[in-house]
Amino acid sequence: QVQLVESGGGSVQAGGSLRLSCAATGTTSSGSPFSIYGMGWYRQAPGKEREMVALIATRGGSTNIADSVKGRFTISRGNAENTVSLQMNSLEPEDTAVYYCNAEGYIGTKRAGYWGQGTQVTVSS
Repeated sequence: QVQLVESGGGSVQAGGSLRLSCAATGTTSSGSPFSIYGMGWYRQAPGKEREMVALIATRGGSTNIADSVKGRFTISRGNAENTVSLQMNSLEPEDTAVYYCNAEGYIGTKRAGYWGQGTQVTVSS
């Protein structure tokens, strides 16, 4: 079973920093490899829909950052394969949400995606 294992998160005051990390582990039920082409972070605040925060291509490293966090958040690939981190600086109370790691790729010729369990980020004013 493919799993996305998240770490980081927590509570911080406005203006502070946090770092989230995510690693894709395990194998598919068929035994075929899960070939990841992109990983990223989404977040969901209470009463709101889940929204994209930052995405990164596993090959090439191109990124897509939400306007609301541009200049404050940085997404990067980890040294280990299929890992990704999100460095969050100058945090604002509006950044309070559950943050979810996502991985998109292929199992054989079929597209597949997986989600982490979510990690809480709370920013107090």
